Amino acid sequence: MDTSCAEALEKLNIDLAKVVETFSYDSHQPLLFNTGLFLMLFAGFLAVYRMLRGWRTGRMVFTILFSLYFYYKSSGLCCLILLGVALSDFLLGLAMQKASTLSRGRVTVMKLIVLTNIAVNVGMLVYFKYFGLIIDTINRFMTTDMDVINIILPAGISFFTFRSISYIVDIYRGQLTPCRNLLDYMFFLTFFPPLLAGPVVRAKDMLPQIKGNPEITGDMVSEGVWLIILGLIKKMVIADFISGNFVDRVFDNPALYSGFENFMASIGFTIQLYCDFSGYSDMAIGIALLLGFRFKENFNAPFKAQSPTEFWHRWHISLSTWLRDYVYIPLGGNRCSRSRAYFNQFITMVVGGLWHGASWMYVIWGAVHGALLVIHKSLLRIFPATVSETVVNETGEISVISTPVKKSAMTRGFNMVFTFMLMTATFMLFRSRSMDDFYMMWHQIINDFHISVAPQFISGYLTIVIAMATGYLLHIAPSRLGARVKHSFMSSPLLLQAIILAAVVLAVIQVRSSDIVPFIYLQY
Repeated sequence: MDTSCAEALEKLNIDLAKVVETFSYDSHQPLLFNTGLFLMLFAGFLAVYRMLRGWRTGRMVFTILFSLYFYYKSSGLCCLILLGVALSDFLLGLAMQKASTLSRGRVTVMKLIVLTNIAVNVGMLVYFKYFGLIIDTINRFMTTDMDVINIILPAGISFFTFRSISYIVDIYRGQLTPCRNLLDYMFFLTFFPPLLAGPVVRAKDMLPQIKGNPEITGDMVSEGVWLIILGLIKKMVIADFISGNFVDRVFDNPALYSGFENFMASIGFTIQLYCDFSGYSDMAIGIALLLGFRFKENFNAPFKAQSPTEFWHRWHISLSTWLRDYVYIPLGGNRCSRSRAYFNQFITMVVGGLWHGASWMYVIWGAVHGALLVIHKSLLRIFPATVSETVVNETGEISVISTPVKKSAMTRGFNMVFTFMLMTATFMLFRSRSMDDFYMMWHQIINDFHISVAPQFISGYLTIVIAMATGYLLHIAPSRLGARVKHSFMSSPLLLQAIILAAVVLAVIQVRSSDIVPFIYLQY
């Protein structure tokens, strides 16, 4: 009897240890949308969240606690940094409101508050994200031998610091009223769907929804489930499969592969990156919809773009618009000389490149995109995209109407393919570990292309080719077709939607790799 009790307790202790380990922070196993643990926790969270719909404060506190735990599972005690930023922003916002009532020195004090916020957030980015790059660069150029400190990078720090900066700047610009309820602001900054990898949700878009205590409608649930299904397919069926079975192998050692294989791996990575990141955005937006919050879309068919400028109007929209509003415009935007406007655009893209990570490869990638945007703007002066026409109305008033230049289907198709290939070339920089690897890929493509290996490649990597083609063709399919399929899904009974979601989850489990593949943008 005693032996049986001891054995039972021993077994219970082992089980408890496993449970504690499962729910504790593990840097190698963050809590991601595509994990079984998250699905289990979110199901329980959603049930309680719906039960608390009549108690606003209780629902907010419960969501904040869950969000902090979600972040703890990804970054450990760095969740205290997130709490510190939330408290700092809240107090600075109240200070900004008080400063706006001053009779003297109002602008100076408000600017000082903005600079304090920017200094705190940029200072954190420099320390946690770029300190190693700075020390390594100094060692290289100054022939010094300073040790690089191994600093833990808080997950998603670039995303929540950008949200923090936009909150204070929008108050300064008079576009937002400071939040007077600490719970409201903590809910906004810690809200878990966009916390780790975006979108970059702004306070002026979300705080009004929080204050309105939104109701969850049937259409929001249907659309949320649809986006979650779409995101799971993009991420785990297409992106992870392409990455683990082909793209990573080539980029890890491009010299071992022919130019054709390097070329296909570059295209594969472009499709993988889109499916990975837009898949995360779809799931984040979908999960937020299930909780009653609506975010703006983050991707709008970027591979349909016909120029580098249009590409950035469609790709990672929340970041590109943030850079426009909080970097490009403060630099002067286009309200200056043409050369200065070009410089502003170039520097903005360099900042965007550096935002992606502590590597000179990202800086170069951003600089290349800045150069492409400047070149495109310059070409538009020679080949305008619009035609201006002077019109005189019945009262004799003269007005100028600009209409887009009509392009043939062949021209539009060529521009779309050319822009896609141009973006693919730049994403080689984004993915390559060093310039040596980048040069090697181009060396293989230029000197060792061997189109004759194409049939062998297709037969040997048939499933990869199908996954890449599917990811690209689904992306460029007519938007009317996608809208029709989405409408059909949302119009179907809720039970059928649940069955489809369960079927997709089961299918994903069958095709996914043995290890959970983190989202690419989780590191930013």
